[in-house]
Amino acid sequence: MKPTCSILTALAASLLLATAALAQTTAPPRKPAAKVAAKKPAPVPAEVPLPKADGEQVAAAALAHYGDYACEFDQTVNVGATPQHDGYVDVHFKSQTWTMKPVLSSTGALRLEDVKGRMLMLQIANKSMLMDASLGQRVVDGCMHEKQRMATAAAAAQPPGAALLQGGAAAPALSAPK
Repeated sequence: MKPTCSILTALAASLLLATAALAQTTAPPRKPAAKVAAKKPAPVPAEVPLPKADGEQVAAAALAHYGDYACEFDQTVNVGATPQHDGYVDVHFKSQTWTMKPVLSSTGALRLEDVKGRMLMLQIANKSMLMDASLGQRVVDGCMHEKQRMATAAAAAQPPGAALLQGGAAAPALSAPK
């Protein structure tokens, strides 16, 4: 049996259509990916020399509580003198350390201001807190140095209203009229 011309034509046409359909579903060949150049690490900027501390800054640094602070959630902050710069302190929290300039505020709070402007540690009579000044958020709060713990205990031992007395003098005893 000899295939007829029309059958061969139909077979050839269907073969062409199948090949054309296959060609359309196959993705075009991809271009080779460009080589990614290895990035060099950014150069570490040289530390800006700190200005010499003036008398007010040295006096404020003397008021800082040096050592460990026990904070909320079992966290710890450590404050120590900066070895190479008088009048500056280093604040350590977790794996980070910031060099800070002590500033006494008009309210009596001691501000430890990061020389790079990012962090701030506030120290008041009964607690301290570490803040991210650029974000305006507390990093850790409820930090107490041993001296703050003693001041809080002493204040709690005072009779009610004793803090209202001026100069710490005891109020004169009131006697009943005679």
